[in-house]
Amino acid sequence: MTTTNEILVPAGRAATLPREENWLRPPSQLEKAVGPEWARLIKGILTNPLSVLGILIIIGFIVVGLFAPTLAPAPNASWDPYNIPRDGFLPEPKPPGTAWVQNVPSYIPAWYALTGNDEWVHLLGTTGGQYDIWYAMVWGTRTALIAGTFVVAVSAIFGMLVGAIAGYFGGWIDEVLMRIVEIFVVFPGLVAVLVLSSVLVPIFGRSIWPAVIALIVFGWMGYARLLRGDILSNKERDYVIAARASGAKDSLIIMRHVLPNAIFPTLVFLSLDMGAVVLSFAALSFLGVGVEPGYADWGQIVSFARDYIISLDTFWYVIVYPAVALLLYGLGWNLLGDAMRDILDPKLRKA
Repeated sequence: MTTTNEILVPAGRAATLPREENWLRPPSQLEKAVGPEWARLIKGILTNPLSVLGILIIIGFIVVGLFAPTLAPAPNASWDPYNIPRDGFLPEPKPPGTAWVQNVPSYIPAWYALTGNDEWVHLLGTTGGQYDIWYAMVWGTRTALIAGTFVVAVSAIFGMLVGAIAGYFGGWIDEVLMRIVEIFVVFPGLVAVLVLSSVLVPIFGRSIWPAVIALIVFGWMGYARLLRGDILSNKERDYVIAARASGAKDSLIIMRHVLPNAIFPTLVFLSLDMGAVVLSFAALSFLGVGVEPGYADWGQIVSFARDYIISLDTFWYVIVYPAVALLLYGLGWNLLGDAMRDILDPKLRKA
C-alpha cells in the first residue's frame, strides 16, 4: 500500500522525475502577470549571454537616437536636424579631426570636452561634398530606428492579420489569401522594392516614405505564412475547441487563445527582420532611391564613398564608420533573434 503522497514509477526512472518542489511549486509573480510561456521567454532572454549582448547593442543605438540633439547639435534653431551640415563643397573627403569652418553646430555640449577639443572639429571626418560623418552617424541612428521600427511594425501587423484569418478560418478564405501572398512572393525581393520606390518618388518626393512604403508592400508575406502555419497546428487543440463550444466569438478565440500560443516563432522572425529592414533601407539609399542627398542615413554615407572605394587606404573613414554601424545594428537584432529561437525551440527546451 502506498500513501496519497507517493508516486509509483518503473524501476530506473525515479532519477529522471522532476523534484516535487519544482513541478508543484506555485507560479512566480512574473508567470502570474504574463503567463508561463511569456515568463519563460523573458527569463531566458535576460539570462542568455547572446540575447543580453544583443539587447545591450540595441539599447546603445536607442540611447544615441534619443540623445541625438545633444550628441550632434544642429547649426541653428531653424535647421532641419535630418539634413547633414556641409562644411563647404570640396569633392575630396577630409580626415577625422579637421577643423569645422562652415555650418558649425550651434553650441558645444558638456560631453564634447572628452574629445580634448575646445572648438568643433569633424570627429569622424567628412565625406565627398563635405558632409560631416559624425552628424550623419548620430542622426542616421534615429532614421534607422524610426524607419526600421515603422516598417517592421506595419508589416508584422498586416501579415499577422492575414495569416491569422487564413489559418483559423481555412477553406476558400485560406485559398484566396494564400494565393495573394504567393503573388507577392513571386517578385524578387530587393528588385521589387527598388522598382516600387522609384515609382513612388514622384508621388511622395525625395523622402523616407517611398522606401518605407515599398519595404512594407513586399515585407509582410513572411509573417502571414509563418503565423498561418502555427495557427493551423494550434486551432484544433482542446482549449480552442472548448472555447468554440462555449459560444465564444471567433475574434475572441483568435486574440485570446490561438494567437498568444502561436505567435512565438513570429517574434523570432520579427527580431531578425529588424536588422534586415535597415540593411535594405541603406541599400536603397546607396542606390539613390528614396531620401534626398544629404539626408541623415547610413546608406547615404556609403553612397558618398562610392567614388573612393579604390582609395580606401587613404579615405577609409568614409566607409568604415557606416559599415560598422550597419554591422552592429544587424548583429544586435540577430543575436536577440537567435537567442529567442533557442529559448523557444521545443527540442532544446526538452533537453
